[in-house]
Amino acid sequence: MGEIPDSHPRKASLLARAKLTEAASQGLLAESALIAHGRGEAFDYLLGERTSDSASQAIRETAARLLKAEISVISLNGNTTVLAGEQAIRAAAIIGCPVEVNIYYRTPERMENLISTLENLRLNVANQDPPLGWDDSQWPDIVNSVEILGGDADGRIEGLEGPRSICSSRGIEVADAVLVPLEDGDRCEALVALGKQVLVIDLNPLSRTARMAHVTIVDEVSRAMTELCSALVEEPEISQWDNGQALRDALGIMAQASNQIPS
Repeated sequence: MGEIPDSHPRKASLLARAKLTEAASQGLLAESALIAHGRGEAFDYLLGERTSDSASQAIRETAARLLKAEISVISLNGNTTVLAGEQAIRAAAIIGCPVEVNIYYRTPERMENLISTLENLRLNVANQDPPLGWDDSQWPDIVNSVEILGGDADGRIEGLEGPRSICSSRGIEVADAVLVPLEDGDRCEALVALGKQVLVIDLNPLSRTARMAHVTIVDEVSRAMTELCSALVEEPEISQWDNGQALRDALGIMAQASNQIPS
């Protein structure tokens, strides 16, 4: 892909596509990954490709719950590793929690590639400026202490069978709050049934994932994860969250988009 001028209205979207295409050629993604991304882009069009006020509130609620939980974990698949892996590592460092690679189409090669990618991203984040108010000298050690789980398939999610049930015994299996930045209805439902706080990022407000979760951020994953890092530093308080209203807000924005079509 040639250089995209900053003035291009869809620069961020085109860059995301290029990242995923390259990652697919390197074997990081399942064959269906680009289809899933395209489906999400369609919803993002209707959102105006921006983070809504309602999504910002959901991000703050998610930050509050991740910080309040005894054991939090950020679950990552191929797409989210490629699009928001760096932000996920940064968020995990602020929270003091691990990230876990958890994929359905699991092969030793894909797992090794994704974990290696996250290890490289962790080095990048360790060399970045720390969040406002954090000690510059301690930040690299804090980032480098973020565990990257998933290589050992030694845990199980009760209520699921087959590859979907595999997880880390030190991550999703024991966590009481799980951030799932992708659509995954079966896993979301099982985690909720186990009594875990399930916090998701999903551009489709009608999906089973969005409707089952305790908090749903209806937003594009890289935008949401970037804002989540800022919200975590602010240490917001847990509120009386109405997730149904958040989903209705997102659907309202999408409905308004259709009214902008010239008659």
